[in-house]
Amino acid sequence: MTTQPWTGVIPEEELLAYQKAGFGGPSGFGRRPGLLIIDVQYRTVGTKPMPYFEAIKEFPTSCGEVAWKAVEKISEVLVLFRQKKWPVIYPYVAPKIAHDHGRLAEKVPALMTVAAKGYEFVDAIAPLESDLLLPKRHPSAFFGTPLVSYLIHLDIDTLIITGCSTSGCVRSSAVDAFAYNYRVGVPHDAVYDRSATSHAVNLFDMASKYADVLTTKDLIAALSKIEARAAA
Repeated sequence: MTTQPWTGVIPEEELLAYQKAGFGGPSGFGRRPGLLIIDVQYRTVGTKPMPYFEAIKEFPTSCGEVAWKAVEKISEVLVLFRQKKWPVIYPYVAPKIAHDHGRLAEKVPALMTVAAKGYEFVDAIAPLESDLLLPKRHPSAFFGTPLVSYLIHLDIDTLIITGCSTSGCVRSSAVDAFAYNYRVGVPHDAVYDRSATSHAVNLFDMASKYADVLTTKDLIAALSKIEARAAA
């Protein structure tokens, strides 16, 4: 039996309950994928790989070493998208200003104190001029942004979601993408979270209801069978 990120976290009885109820079937991918690289900025990664409790001394919003491991996998997915000339979209956290003191800032005050460097994209997966940058101020890449309009214009039918955090922005974006009737793929080793438990539980829930959750290796194998698109 294949080991999943949630193996040993979700009790066997609950896994069986979902299986018997018919959850978790594969949706497959369409013919026109787009890649979301969500919030892969130094604020969640740090300027170098460090254990979590060291990393948060630099940026309190950092996820530590797990983030850098995910960045390596995101880079692999990005290479394929560049080769295939498929759209790449970067939903990212815009710098926080005084007007952003809202409910989330009340819950996590450290969000308002991130240094300017933290908002820069990580060099290893930095966007090109041709990529689409999408500033956001809430977890979902869809909420309060023109993302759907861009997806329609780009004729995208499948969204591959990578980045941070699994339990927050990745999950909420996956649920919204599913609600808009897009096919959704989440490479579980190309998303990251400061909590290993939240990472596992949310991947299980997404796999059960909203997305095909698989390894980066298996994702690349599946997407490689899809034809490249003509250059825009």
